Amino acid sequence: MSLSIGIVGLPNVGKSTLFNALTKKSVPAENYPFCTIDPSVGIIAVPDERLEKLNEFSKSRKKIPAVIEFVDIAGLVRGASKGEGKGNDFLQHIRECDAIAEVVRIFNDPEILHVEAEVNPLRDIETINLELVLADLQTVTKRLGSLGKEVKKGGKDSLLEESGLQKVKEVLEEEKFVLPVVALAKEGDNSLFDEKELPFICNMQLLTMKPILYILNTSEAAEEVSQAKELLSGKNSIVGNNFVSIDPIFEKGLNDLIKKAYETLNLITYFTTGEDETRGWTIKRNSTAPIAGMAIHTDFRDKFIRAEVIEWDKLLQAGSYAAAREKGLLRTEGKEYIVKDGDVVEFKI
Repeated sequence: MSLSIGIVGLPNVGKSTLFNALTKKSVPAENYPFCTIDPSVGIIAVPDERLEKLNEFSKSRKKIPAVIEFVDIAGLVRGASKGEGKGNDFLQHIRECDAIAEVVRIFNDPEILHVEAEVNPLRDIETINLELVLADLQTVTKRLGSLGKEVKKGGKDSLLEESGLQKVKEVLEEEKFVLPVVALAKEGDNSLFDEKELPFICNMQLLTMKPILYILNTSEAAEEVSQAKELLSGKNSIVGNNFVSIDPIFEKGLNDLIKKAYETLNLITYFTTGEDETRGWTIKRNSTAPIAGMAIHTDFRDKFIRAEVIEWDKLLQAGSYAAAREKGLLRTEGKEYIVKDGDVVEFKI
């Protein structure tokens, strides 16, 4: 499964240093047929002690971790939504990613000039997020303009799309992100969006519909990070709890970042294990067994019969597959089974 998180930020916030530190944890591309050879893309192993323990348990000849794809995106400047700097490239590259990792500079260093002359993390976040909002506002306004003829014909779909996009436009004009409002609608809150409007909104691939992980980049004292967290993660903060602190120069916090990015993409890992190979497979949370099987091969979806499933820790406790089967720990699951994080699965076709 190829899902990516784009690393964005203002110039001189440590994006390239971070990307270079992450690529030291990259994995051999030959194990991942979807991989790109683009130097701005890193296929990074997700740290997971469960993989290590299962590999030792099976005495496998090969060990392959679950991975996450990081994309190094050109630095943004104020006015990117109007094409300033490399604004057009920046916005297009973000659009192609599934989530955003926003690097926020916390550290002070007189030898590394800040594009705004002084370090102010809250202002930097507001600058980047405003550019995302303005870019989406352009996209929505353009689409509404092109919908005119279809709406005049009275097509049901065009009327629903226009209605939904008008509401999106109102949200953007208030300089707010669309994702939180749509999330509420998906949970049953129809105070703004009608559920029939949601597919049209989701199909727009709006930048403010992408989940954001905020990366607090520090190279100084811990109290500086603490102050930044207090500033950025207050009750009404746009950052909320989805942030992580790092120091890419000394490679501190990178494993936490990788795991948090994996969560931000709403991904989980299931395992296959045996003498030949122990491997972590990346799937979207709430995937059924046949859909999860596609990570290995489409036959496991198209020809799915059943799956034998056991939690990774119960397999280790049992000591062997045979013992797990005798104790009734190894379950047979059908097409409707939702694969859980940490499941060890064997598909039957």
